[in-house]
Amino acid sequence: MSLSYPHGPRPNRFRSPVALLAAGVLAAGALSACSGGDGPERSVDAFLAGWRSGDLRSVAFVDPTGAKLAAADVASEIKELSGELAATPPTLSRRGEAKVTKDVATTVVRIDWALPGQTRWSYDRPLRLTRGGDGWRVIWEPQVVQEQLTRGDRLGLRRDAATRAAVLDAAGRPIVAPRPVVRVEIQPEEVTDRAGLIRRLDAAFRSIRPAITPPVDLSDLPKRLADADAGSPVEVVTLRDEAYRQIKPRIYDLPGTKFRSDKLDLAPTREFARAVLGSVDPAQADDLTKHPDRYTAGDLVGHGGLQGRHDERLRGAPGLTVITERPGPDGTLVPTGTEVFRSEPRAGQPLRTTLDVPTQNAADTALRGEKRRAALVAVRISDGAVLAAANGPGAAGENLAFTAQVPPGSTFKMVSALGLLDRGAVTPDATVDCPKTLPVDGRSFKNSDNFQLGPVPFRTDFAKSCNTAFAALAPKLGPDGLAVTGRALGLEGQWDVGLDAFTGKVSANGGATEQAAAAIGQGTTVVSPLAMAAATAAVAGGRFEQPKLVLDPAPARPAAPGPQLKPESVEAVRAMMREVVTAGTGSALRDVPGKPVHGKTGTAEYDDNPAHTHAWFVGWQGDVAFAVFVEKGGASTATAVPAAERFLRALSR
Repeated sequence: MSLSYPHGPRPNRFRSPVALLAAGVLAAGALSACSGGDGPERSVDAFLAGWRSGDLRSVAFVDPTGAKLAAADVASEIKELSGELAATPPTLSRRGEAKVTKDVATTVVRIDWALPGQTRWSYDRPLRLTRGGDGWRVIWEPQVVQEQLTRGDRLGLRRDAATRAAVLDAAGRPIVAPRPVVRVEIQPEEVTDRAGLIRRLDAAFRSIRPAITPPVDLSDLPKRLADADAGSPVEVVTLRDEAYRQIKPRIYDLPGTKFRSDKLDLAPTREFARAVLGSVDPAQADDLTKHPDRYTAGDLVGHGGLQGRHDERLRGAPGLTVITERPGPDGTLVPTGTEVFRSEPRAGQPLRTTLDVPTQNAADTALRGEKRRAALVAVRISDGAVLAAANGPGAAGENLAFTAQVPPGSTFKMVSALGLLDRGAVTPDATVDCPKTLPVDGRSFKNSDNFQLGPVPFRTDFAKSCNTAFAALAPKLGPDGLAVTGRALGLEGQWDVGLDAFTGKVSANGGATEQAAAAIGQGTTVVSPLAMAAATAAVAGGRFEQPKLVLDPAPARPAAPGPQLKPESVEAVRAMMREVVTAGTGSALRDVPGKPVHGKTGTAEYDDNPAHTHAWFVGWQGDVAFAVFVEKGGASTATAVPAAERFLRALSR
């Protein structure tokens, strides 16, 4: 932080003859005072303690002429002189022992103010004392507080906001940047039928897709039109340019309407990674209460997501100027034109992320029509970069993509199959029966819609998502085999991605029923979409790489890469996940353009009610692995798979 001081003190407004005489005596030669009980140090220390506390009753004072002063008056003047800094008294310390010449002592006091934003303002001031019959008395004058203060002055504080830095995308470009908008206004005197105009505007605004513009509330517009000053336009709403173009033919020729082009700092779309990015808003009441030393009214503060987590880095530090002020004729404080301290604003530092604009737009497009809460995470297989993290519906505020803790359902058969293959418990072509139901310790496991395949190859059980086949094989995983395999794929790890992220909790050491449930992604196993996208990327790439969202600043404690997966096992799982798309429950993705799609569907019960299910799909195409989650989405083929198709088709355009 750059600090600067004024080049010279403001000329003092008065110096008494007695003060000048005392200064001359001091210059005649000084002796070091002893630190005994009758030395001036005790009075100095009492004065410094009383300055901090506001209670100076234990200190005797005189003015420079030698006239006695009441301690309460000195305490009151210190508070007045401190002005806007009075609420946070400085830290005070004595710099060595006093020098005594006859009955006058001089010491140096360090004054250290803690200004907002962790800025420090420190300087030394001489403090003089005189010895009288009742001991050492502090010679009080306003310059003790600061050398350029005189009686009636006040210290004032001015803040210069720092430039807030941008959150950058993977290409190093600001995600939030100046983008064209149109301000819709009405000239009241040009409108004869205001009610009719408002009805037509309301109908036009309602036709705009919510993903582009939030609902426009016109309930107060009649009053604002009635209260408007003559000749003054009334602003109705500010629209993104693409939203305005949608409805321009419907509103451009309406009586009294005016349109003014402008630019505002905005993300590419209203919904663009909203929960991950967070928002920047004027300081709220709880911000000011929690951090009175950091924020003042009108400051811009990051809330939620990356803007909230990295607010200190992004916002920088405001510049601070301490000035002197005096009461004007009407009693208000007027600056004197004197600066006694300045710290320059320190611009914020940008935050570089891995978010890829086309991939994020595709993810947002995939969830746009989904009315239930949903999430989609896309991860680059080769390096773990998080390319997109979408949350729906619309510009949802909760980052389900990273923090949801929900059962994965049959998508977890990817993990179960890998564990079984690693242990030699099964091969893709081994025959494994798929009955309609399977009893395990009194609990009946069944397949979706009660289907049965009979004795079929294990790869068919996987492609058709046969619960009973996996429940029957669960004992071969052992009590903790599923958890061990999950950890090899990064689940339950300690990740440092730059935001809160749930990495999963995999069932272990349960009884026979719990083991069977865990093998099909139920029981006590819970994951987040990010965790499943990372596990899927590990299968696709042959090794777990921790997902990366924030690149600069680099993660302080990233998780180490996982072990190389057994080639024969992981290749078999890849082949089975391809068969899910070519001949299984994910066949709706068969004709998606581009490279072959691999995947696994999943339907997960969430409250022990078979009718209440979440929908999942995990998979990859090329170098992009992804996970789709739809809360209370029912059958995955009805919700999650179509969302995956919308994502992949949008990505291919």
